Amino acid sequence: MTLTNPAAWRELKQYAHVDGARMAYVEQGAGPAIVLLHGNPTSSFLWRDVVPELTGLGRCLVPDLIGMGDSDKLPADDARRYTFARHREFLDGLLDQVLEPGEPVTFVVHDWGSALGFDWARRHPDRVRGIAYLEAIVRPIPDWEDWPEPSRRVFQGFRSPAGEQMILRDNMFVERVLPGSVLRSLSEEEMDEYRRPFTTPGEDRLPTLLWPRQLPIAGEPADIVEIVAEYSGWLAATAGLPKLFVNAEPGAILNGRQREFCRTWPDQTEVTVPGSHFVQEDSGTLIGQAVADWLKSGTIDG
Repeated sequence: MTLTNPAAWRELKQYAHVDGARMAYVEQGAGPAIVLLHGNPTSSFLWRDVVPELTGLGRCLVPDLIGMGDSDKLPADDARRYTFARHREFLDGLLDQVLEPGEPVTFVVHDWGSALGFDWARRHPDRVRGIAYLEAIVRPIPDWEDWPEPSRRVFQGFRSPAGEQMILRDNMFVERVLPGSVLRSLSEEEMDEYRRPFTTPGEDRLPTLLWPRQLPIAGEPADIVEIVAEYSGWLAATAGLPKLFVNAEPGAILNGRQREFCRTWPDQTEVTVPGSHFVQEDSGTLIGQAVADWLKSGTIDG
């Protein structure tokens, strides 16, 4: 089945009600659960070329994070809306519904989806069969010098008072950061699918502003630094948990000292594919094949 057409992907979506809001997700296949998590400013659509490669290897569950894709926006009176903690609550609620009690999970994660998946795994260590990750948040970022130089000033701008204009008015994360972090040129059809949840200026675009403001850089915000440090230390110390590091070349946020750090994690396989940050847009099929080979290798029990 080809899932590359946005309309075809949308037709696959199912919905669950979590904490008074509707969350969208795609479910494909049968067998052991494989949860694929996107980040900012994308949606489950990012995984459209990966999922077909996993046919016959498990039940792929591909959510749209709350406020993104076809999942509901949160009301303005929710003061915690779109923070990491709030996203975690919605993801927990969704997985409680779509997974059987105690059901083990393999995660395939990217960007902020990696932080959510790593954190879930740390909190549910007995339920995680393995974790595949790419362009991930693997530990707190010590200093702005460790953030990619080409985008440093832009991300500092997002975290300043200017961020409201840059994102809520000008939609810069979708219009500039996304296409600028893909090696090929995204088609207008693809761009329109990513624009679709954020068409209206203002509140609808808030998820894409809160995510860069939650990045754990130079000690801020302190609560996110603590969460990321906890799962980072757990992953670095946990033997017996199979990991697949899909290294992007040239990559964007997971290179330099961050990449060398995650390469020290035990029980890890590494593969390299072409890509910048939104690696699935350049190497979706290769990523899917790498995950499939890893799943079939016998590394993961069950």
